[in-house]
Amino acid sequence: MKVVIVIVSLIVLMVLFMVVKNMKTPSDLGVNQGKLAPMPKSPNAVSSQSDDPEKKVKPIPFKGDLNESKEWIKKALEAYGNIGVVREEENYIHAVSTTSTMKYHDDLEFYFDEKAAVIHYRSASRVGYSDMGLNRERYESLIELLK
Repeated sequence: MKVVIVIVSLIVLMVLFMVVKNMKTPSDLGVNQGKLAPMPKSPNAVSSQSDDPEKKVKPIPFKGDLNESKEWIKKALEAYGNIGVVREEENYIHAVSTTSTMKYHDDLEFYFDEKAAVIHYRSASRVGYSDMGLNRERYESLIELLK
């Protein structure tokens, strides 16, 4: 009986940990010296600034100037659905995507590099190890919406 109590307690603690982590915005997000946050060791993220070929995606070319490009991205996020912009700065957007089934939060970042006229992209899951390719699929869907 004691073993069952210990196992149930561990499961409850693990679920609580995941819920808390899912609700908390990671502290390393944003642009630091022209770079978005580094990639996690887990396979549940993609970035246009990653050195890992399995996590690498292409940066998005500007459409017009900075302001036009930001509006273009925000319209694509709205069209995609279940994504809300939580922070917007002059050359940066942080949005959160909420999965429909499990309500997991994924952080999407867009760094508008005016000098190179590209938008660097990063998408990472807050919890779990594998995202079953969801962050890459979301990137590809957003690219299609931008066409």
